[in-house]
Amino acid sequence: MDQRSMYASASQTSVLQTNKVLRNTYMLLAMTLAFSAVCAGIAMAVGITPMMSLVMTIGAFITLFVVHKKADSASGIYWVFLFTGLMGASLGYTLNFYLGVAGPGLIMEALGATALVFFALSGYVLTTKKDFSFLGGFLMVGLVVAIIAGIANIFFAIPAVSLALSAAIVFIMSGLILFDTSRIIHGGETNYIRATVSLYLNIYNLFVSMLHLLGAFGGDD
Repeated sequence: MDQRSMYASASQTSVLQTNKVLRNTYMLLAMTLAFSAVCAGIAMAVGITPMMSLVMTIGAFITLFVVHKKADSASGIYWVFLFTGLMGASLGYTLNFYLGVAGPGLIMEALGATALVFFALSGYVLTTKKDFSFLGGFLMVGLVVAIIAGIANIFFAIPAVSLALSAAIVFIMSGLILFDTSRIIHGGETNYIRATVSLYLNIYNLFVSMLHLLGAFGGDD
C-alpha cells in the first residue's frame, strides 16, 4: 500500500469513527431526554418541594463526576440515565410553578423554542461542517461570569439581573451547542457518553432559561 492509499484509508476510518460517535450521541441524547421528561412528570405529579429539588440537583452534579469517570466503560450508560433522571426530576417544582402561573402553554412554548434552537444550530454545523472550536475560550469565560453573577443575585434578588442572566445563558448555551457539535464532527470528542452529557446540559439550561424569559414576558415576574 502506497502512502496516498494509507492516508485515504486513515481518513475513511476517521470519518466512520466520527459518524459512529455522532449517531450514538444523538441516539443516547434522545433516550436521556425522554427519560428526563418522564422523571420530571413524575416529580410534578408527586409535587416535590424546593428542598427536594435542590437535593436532586446536588445529587445530579455529584453523579456527573461519576459519569465522566465511568464514560469509557459500559456502566457509564447507567450513570448517564441516573444523572439525567435526577436533573429531570429536579425540574418538577419549577414546572409546577409555571404551570400554575401561566398554564401548559408556556411550558410548550419553551420546549418548542428550545427544540428549534437546538435543531437549527446542530443542523447548521452538520451541514456546513464549520469548526467552532475558536468559541471555546469565550464561552468558558462567559459561563464563569454567568455563574458568579447568578450566585451573587441569590443574595440581591434583582429581577432585571435575573432576566439578563437568563438571556446571557440562552446565548452561551447556543454557542456551546455549536461548539460541542463541532467537536464531535471534527474528532475533538470521541466519547459519545461525554458528548451526550455536554449536549444534554446545553439543552437543559437553554430550556430553563427560555422558560424564565417567556414567563417573565408573559407577566409572571
